[in-house]
Amino acid sequence: MKFGTVSARVAAMLCAMWMTSGASHAADATQDNLKRAVDAAIQPLMTKDKIPGMAVGVIVDGRAVVFNYGVASTETGKPVTDATLFELGSVSKTFTATLTSWAQVDKQLSLTDSVAKYLPTLRGTQFGSVSLLNLGTHTPGGLPLQVPDDIQNDDQMIRWFKAWRPAHAPGTVRTYANPGIGALGMITAKSMGQDFTALIERRLFPALGLKNSFIDVPVDRAPDYAQGYTKTGQPIRMAGGEFAPQAYGVKSTATDMLRFVEANMKQVELDAQLQRAITDTHTGYFQAGPMTQDLIWEQYPYPVALNSLMEGNAPAMALDATPVTKIEPPEAPNDNVWINKTGSTNGFGSYVAFVPQKHMGIVILGNRNFPILDRVAAAHRILTSLEQP
Repeated sequence: MKFGTVSARVAAMLCAMWMTSGASHAADATQDNLKRAVDAAIQPLMTKDKIPGMAVGVIVDGRAVVFNYGVASTETGKPVTDATLFELGSVSKTFTATLTSWAQVDKQLSLTDSVAKYLPTLRGTQFGSVSLLNLGTHTPGGLPLQVPDDIQNDDQMIRWFKAWRPAHAPGTVRTYANPGIGALGMITAKSMGQDFTALIERRLFPALGLKNSFIDVPVDRAPDYAQGYTKTGQPIRMAGGEFAPQAYGVKSTATDMLRFVEANMKQVELDAQLQRAITDTHTGYFQAGPMTQDLIWEQYPYPVALNSLMEGNAPAMALDATPVTKIEPPEAPNDNVWINKTGSTNGFGSYVAFVPQKHMGIVILGNRNFPILDRVAAAHRILTSLEQP
């Protein structure tokens, strides 16, 4: 297996930052130390979990670096490069949350509004009385993880919502659910008067400066779309489905995702309204076990122990109902926290984490569905090693 080619972005970045020979030597040492830390965590992970290819982006001291490993396809042997597109899985939900928050900043909706305000056919139903905040925090009262297989369009989805009955009172338990964030994306698009995919690809991505992120991969970028592999090693890519764009449909590069992390840490210049919207997604609304549930993002006080991250990202948090405590008033965005989100499709695995106060973050993208806890452990190992003297 081919390991560890460093992004061309590294050389350009370092040349721009350090102009003297002494500073250049220091930059080389920093780059070497970072590469050793990433290699030490990622290479054994790829071997253990049989991951064909990975792209790992790291931000340290405000500098962004990408390391590419292995191949985008075992059939062709094409290596992972800066242009390689990976399926983000549920990390896509953070873009839906950002768009919703942007709509709220622009006063096109409010998280305190009920679903029925925007989907009037649901007036008088239990789903219609759920708040948009409940949808964005997985707390409407017990939605399933996936959209039922027999639902193929919005009309069928609305009929399903009409018949839905909560298992719990809204705001009392967290049940991780694609239907909830899907409904939130649907409502956000309706409030903005446009198609959801168009809003993400033609408004949000350009505003963020993301040039290599897509819901629908263009024909000319198809060669860059990595082949995904199942847990048993079979080639697969996502097939779409109702609420796929809102819940798990984004494909992106490590470089673009690092820029999104930088935007979340206020390290790039953006429109002030958009920056406010991004920061607002870090507001804490519910306490769920060791973590605080933000608008899709999940956060932990920093420094954070690995066992807390493992508990908060454990399979039970996605599969089981977790009692929550509402935070009143909501916790204002805080820089001294570890903020993260995992994502999986049948053929890909991703993880994004960052600590705004430390100006550090990480993006892990792989073209195999590999264990979430392995991703979390690798990210924690890399970022904590960067803090050591």
